This record gives sequence, structure tokens and C-alpha cells, in this order.
Amino acid sequence: MFAAFVLLLVVVVYRVVSGFMGSADFAWMHNFAPVSAVALCGAAFLPKRGAVVLPLAMLFASDVILNVFHYHQPMLSFDIVPRYAALILICALGFALRDRAHLPQLLGASLVGSLIFFIVTNTGSWITDPGYAKTFAGWLQAVTTGLPGYPPTWWFYRQTLLGDVFFTLLFVGCMAWQRSTEPVAEKHESLVPW
Repeated sequence: MFAAFVLLLVVVVYRVVSGFMGSADFAWMHNFAPVSAVALCGAAFLPKRGAVVLPLAMLFASDVILNVFHYHQPMLSFDIVPRYAALILICALGFALRDRAHLPQLLGASLVGSLIFFIVTNTGSWITDPGYAKTFAGWLQAVTTGLPGYPPTWWFYRQTLLGDVFFTLLFVGCMAWQRSTEPVAEKHESLVPW
């Protein structure tokens, strides 16, 4: 479980640093983040108690830092609910793969998770943002072109998709590396005299 806490810390730091560095510059890697990959892979690999708590705690900790200290936004508002709902759905995907998570299944689930996050969060924006008409056409705008003055929402989706696949591959690679080093570690531990 120690590795899970280290992962939590790394993800929070990554999200906060990328938020502070690139929040006003859309050329920066907006939405290229490890949050969904940790939700998916955490639910697939971590002990059941921490599998859902880890991604939600990670998102909450980074939300507190970013919203309160950087964006100066309230912590509790309806527009953060879709992010947490999307992560819970992505955790459910990871639980569905538990005990049979292999790279092809995880990559497929990562693609589905990206789409879930995109649809859920953009639907939340459509509901809460007064810039969108509360019609089907307004919802289509929310999931395609977005609001004037910002990049189209499909651009954010592309960033989310690339980040989810990259960090899922990284997570799976770390898990494979850890498994490949376990027998070596056990051999060294057997040589310790105490």
C-alpha cells in the first residue's frame, strides 16, 4: 500500500504543477493528466479498500490546492460533481477487469474511460454553464465546439485520451517492472541474516 501512497503524491504534484504552469496557456497540455489512468489501474490492481479511495483522494487533494489557491474557486460546487462521478465510473471499469487485467483490456478500458470522462464532464458543463443553451443543440455544442474564445472541446478530449493511454501504459509498465524485480528482491531478502 506504500506504493499507492507514493503514486497518490506523484499524481497530486503532477496535476498541481501542470495546473499552475499551464492554466492560462491552451498550448500547454491541458487534460493530459494521470487521474483517469490511476482510477482505472488502481481499481484493477490495488487492494479493494484503496482502489476507489485513492483516485478520489487524489482528485480532492489536487482540487483543494488548485481551486482554493490558484483558481480562487469554491471547493463545493455542482461543476465538480461530474468529475467525481466520471472517476467512479472509470473505477467500475477497473473493477470489471480485476484479476484479469492485461494490456489489451486495459488499453480498451482506457479508451472507454476517456470517452466516459469527456461525456460526463462536458454534460456537466452544459448543465451548469449559462453559455450553453439548455437544448440538444446546446449539448452538442458542449461536446464538440465548446464556448467561443476557447479551443473546441474535442481538443480537450484528444488531450484526455492521449494522457489516459500514456499514463495507463506507464502504470502497466511500472506494474510489470515491479513484478519482474520481485523474485530478485526475495532472493536478496533470504540472504539477510536476521
